[in-house]
Amino acid sequence: MPALAPRTFLFDFNGTLSDDEPILCAIFRELFGARGRELSAETYFGELAGLSDPEIVRAWLGLTDEAEVKRVVDEKIARYRIQVADGSSVSRSAREAVRLAAANGAAAVVSGAAREEVEPVLVAAGLRDAVAAVVTADEFKRGKPDPEGYLRALAILGAAATDAIAFEDSEAGVGAARAAGIRCIAVLGTMTPARLEAADEIVPRLDAALVRRLLESG
Repeated sequence: MPALAPRTFLFDFNGTLSDDEPILCAIFRELFGARGRELSAETYFGELAGLSDPEIVRAWLGLTDEAEVKRVVDEKIARYRIQVADGSSVSRSAREAVRLAAANGAAAVVSGAAREEVEPVLVAAGLRDAVAAVVTADEFKRGKPDPEGYLRALAILGAAATDAIAFEDSEAGVGAARAAGIRCIAVLGTMTPARLEAADEIVPRLDAALVRRLLESG
């Protein structure tokens, strides 16, 4: 039986809507290096990309003091906002995709980043009004690949997993969407196709043409 056309569109933020994984990598490398724990780009993309900010900090620095984890995450957010506050990390094609999705259903963002990092970029990119819900690391205990964030987004929107589709760029993100019972499209850019093979489909980019095809699929 062919897949039904989705009515709920759930977008990962870092690396999917916001083309910022190289920026995140550089920031984490600076922060961790200053704390005596060097991080290579290869290790970041191989082991950490796609996890929530607190999980990245805990995993690499081995921190158990949550106050210290928060201090590192807060510093990361401050550096990130300086670099992307103008919304320039969200491409025109990604903006068009979100607007088309919102015009034909409900659009939401499900991210392992903090709300104070995600919201300003959405506002600057002119997308905040198009997004019906923003679910961030502040609102769930278990980050991707756990499905908690996606399940929370579905609950907020009053949507069924069978009516939804998720867009992700990482193994952890694909795993979270699939664990929530949501059809998942993986967008290339952060990881190789081999690492995203659990997705229902792998595409080169997020754009309005992709959303239009999905809308017409039913």
